[in-house]
Amino acid sequence: MPRFKLIIEYDGGGFVGWQRQANGPSIQEALEDAVLAFSGETTEVAGAGRTDAGVHALAMTAHIDLASDRFEAKRVRNAINFYLRDHRISVLSAETAPEDFHARFSATRRRYLYRILNRPAPPALEAGRVWFFPRPLDAEKMADAARVLLGKHDFTSFRASHCQAASPEKTLDALEVSRVGDEIHIRAEARSFLHHQVRNMVGTLGLVGEGKWRAADVEKALAARDRAAAGPTAPAEGLYLVDVGYVGAPGC
Repeated sequence: MPRFKLIIEYDGGGFVGWQRQANGPSIQEALEDAVLAFSGETTEVAGAGRTDAGVHALAMTAHIDLASDRFEAKRVRNAINFYLRDHRISVLSAETAPEDFHARFSATRRRYLYRILNRPAPPALEAGRVWFFPRPLDAEKMADAARVLLGKHDFTSFRASHCQAASPEKTLDALEVSRVGDEIHIRAEARSFLHHQVRNMVGTLGLVGEGKWRAADVEKALAARDRAAAGPTAPAEGLYLVDVGYVGAPGC
């Protein structure tokens, strides 16, 4: 049974998230329907993560198993994209993968980008793809506060109340803040993240950027191990899954 590794780009607007759900269209559902349409096979498209409603991906990794061995990787990519033409989803690449490869469990790191449009005028072209924040933000102070969160910690204060992870402990390998023109970019990297962890960290750093909090307040919130102690959850539309790393892949 051939296994294919897929790299997928998508706009999360209009979807309930990656995972198939009964309350609306999902990325996973659209992909599985496309696979069924070209192959006649019902199979799970297993993703490296479960992005929320409105969250985008530049390079989500997934895998599928097909019973038939008549499909080459290039044909798999092109056929899926043909049936996805009415969706803002694109399979960037497809390649055969070992039987023991798993998009989620084989992953060694995940990288996210959060985009804040920080200017007085609202977005026209980037609406739904950035967090529009019209008040001034100090990116340097945000960057200083972000360093408090680096390393291994109990991230309960930055975890969604309905997070299903077995432990709140995670190791944050990178959390970088920089200004790029009118935007502030926040880049986060870890082996895995808690539900809403990145968005909750961004919302908290936003308080620092506004001058309402200092780095010491972020440190205090982290130590509290209480979601109510940290800042608000940043909107989903500014978040992008940048890529997923695996053993032997560049940068891993």
